[in-house]
Amino acid sequence: MSLVPYPLARPFLFGLDPEDAHDLTLGAMAAIQRTPLVCTIAQRRVDDPVTIAGLRFPNRIGLAAGLDKNGRCIDAFGALGFGSVEVGTVTPLPQPGNAKPRMFRLPEANALINRLGFNNDGLGMFVANVKRARFRQGGGILGLNIGKNAATPIARAADDYLAGLAGVYPHADYVTINISSPNTKNLRDLQDDAALDALLGAIRARRDELADEHGRVVPIFLKIAPDLDAGQVEAIAATLQKHGIDGVIATNTTLAREAVAHLRHGSEAGGLSGAPLLAAANRVVADLREALGPRFPIIGVGGVTSAADALSKQAAGADIVQIYTGFIYKGPLLVTQAARALSARKAATAP
Repeated sequence: MSLVPYPLARPFLFGLDPEDAHDLTLGAMAAIQRTPLVCTIAQRRVDDPVTIAGLRFPNRIGLAAGLDKNGRCIDAFGALGFGSVEVGTVTPLPQPGNAKPRMFRLPEANALINRLGFNNDGLGMFVANVKRARFRQGGGILGLNIGKNAATPIARAADDYLAGLAGVYPHADYVTINISSPNTKNLRDLQDDAALDALLGAIRARRDELADEHGRVVPIFLKIAPDLDAGQVEAIAATLQKHGIDGVIATNTTLAREAVAHLRHGSEAGGLSGAPLLAAANRVVADLREALGPRFPIIGVGGVTSAADALSKQAAGADIVQIYTGFIYKGPLLVTQAARALSARKAATAP
């Protein structure tokens, strides 16, 4: 059990600029991980194993990409009870991201808006951080999320993804191809039929080469947006299956503002995450499950701020549930509560 009650820390953190609070928290976590002081945040990991894409996840709750873009705090997040941790998005070259301010809290809605823009220290620093982590040695599943640099023309996007794939491949349990951030110009164009077909064809061919080189097959997941209609989701599902992609993560942040337009910061540009995203993200998960069938791996993310929300995402069709914004608002206890709820449902429905 954590020795630092999050309800006591939250007022201080929420008194800071959101990005400053984020940086301060990650700095503290990085400093204490792999030291005895990690006991001040540690909590027991719920044991609820599930195997998807050939990977044995210790439980069904994961950390979503974006919270730890540089992979600095993998072991600290592992100590909080996550069965899986996904870090990134990393781009081949370092980049500062978009101009500040670029992160905004909407506390009345348990939501955030960000337009960070893949700010990160680049592939070299990212891999060095990942190599120091011990999370995988303890049975945790580590996902590495890759994207393209803002300066790379969209027509050359595949070059960045292939470079990223080669760089992270030896160190990942799975690799996520992020084509759904709203904060990199034209990135979501890669979800269109022809562009996605070409990109996934190139990714699959390079993965096959890397599998031969490293002697193991690392699953590839595609992360998609919530702002898709059923026809678009069906087309993406068909392309995933055509190229033998191993799984899908649904969803990234949304551009929709209907639920928050009346709130302070509600009209800020960027991606909206948190509670207002739940219904849209669950709809995409459900559409994917219908299109892909019962066995195709789906990781659901978006809007989980309670154990009930995690259950709703599983009910929509998700095998694994990731959290990010809910973790910021509710703290580490959400990890345990959600993992226990999913485990209890499995036990209750077992034959």
